[in-house]
Amino acid sequence: MTANPSILDLILTASIVVQLVMLLLLSASVTSWAIIVRKRRVLREAALGSDDFETNFWSGGDLSAIYKDVTRGGQPAADMAGLFEAGFREFRRLTDQPGMSADQILEGVRRAMHVAQMREMDRLEESLSTLATIGSTSPYVGLFGTVWGIMNSFRGLGNVQSATLAAVAPGISEALIATAMGLFAAIPAVIAYNRYADKVSRLEVRYDSFIEEFFSVVERHAHARSYPQSPQPPGQPSPTQQGVASGRAR
Repeated sequence: MTANPSILDLILTASIVVQLVMLLLLSASVTSWAIIVRKRRVLREAALGSDDFETNFWSGGDLSAIYKDVTRGGQPAADMAGLFEAGFREFRRLTDQPGMSADQILEGVRRAMHVAQMREMDRLEESLSTLATIGSTSPYVGLFGTVWGIMNSFRGLGNVQSATLAAVAPGISEALIATAMGLFAAIPAVIAYNRYADKVSRLEVRYDSFIEEFFSVVERHAHARSYPQSPQPPGQPSPTQQGVASGRAR
């Protein structure tokens, strides 16, 4: 080994156990960065999509037209639009069935939207547990490699007549690389997990608020359908038709 070995030289000359630890930590780091990049895109799209949908929904447009626009691509809608699609589809299905009470309609709408929300949250939280695992275990894995390397270094001193710093320094240096790699893998994973978990929580609060707001709109129309207050003049839409098809005001 050279007098001043490089980091690559230390890695190549490390024991097989330490090299396996380094390889494991390198794989963990690559995995965490792949998750970080992908989750950043997914959460950004979810936030922007929810912003666009809320703007469209509360602009006073026709609910049926919004539903057609959401389902136009033939693919299941995501983020807040997916909650609306599930709720409005269930509302239309139940109102078309004779004999359905307002409470039955509302219960079906709420259940459909909560199921859609759980699926959306599962999509947003996907791989966050992997980030948490990498962030919490990588330092200990690196520490294991360091302890093993230092143990081998001191064990090798039994074969020499005199122990000098120059004799143990390379072994300790290569062992400490494992600790550095563990921190390199853990720190970005922990930061990303905390940041993304906060964003997911904020989106969940927004989804909860939208479900309650949409439910209040549906509740008025469901009760108007079950208990019409007065006959409508010929050619005029019923309260349910007029309310659901017209815009909402916040």
